[in-house]
Amino acid sequence: MTNLVIELPTEIYEKLQTKANGLGKSPQELVQELVTSQLAEPNKILSESERGRQALMAAGLLTELGPELKKRANHNNISLEEAQRILGTAPGKSLSEIVIEQREQNI
Repeated sequence: MTNLVIELPTEIYEKLQTKANGLGKSPQELVQELVTSQLAEPNKILSESERGRQALMAAGLLTELGPELKKRANHNNISLEEAQRILGTAPGKSLSEIVIEQREQNI
């Protein structure tokens, strides 16, 4: 394997470190994965959904689950019907009602 040394502005390295920690990886591992994935399929055409996901991740608005959350998610096996039943009995307004109200306030 070949080593590569790069210089990054401190703020970019801190973002890299934060993102890597959130994924349970070292900054070096994350950079290696990112570079490898970009070079492995440079002409890959992304779907609109994949492009949106990448844009959200780049903006820091979406992240991959860390190892602990993945483990917890795998242990919680609930069906869609059960989730709908639970959410249907929750007190208060639905999320869509809250969003509509907030949109009306910003008009």
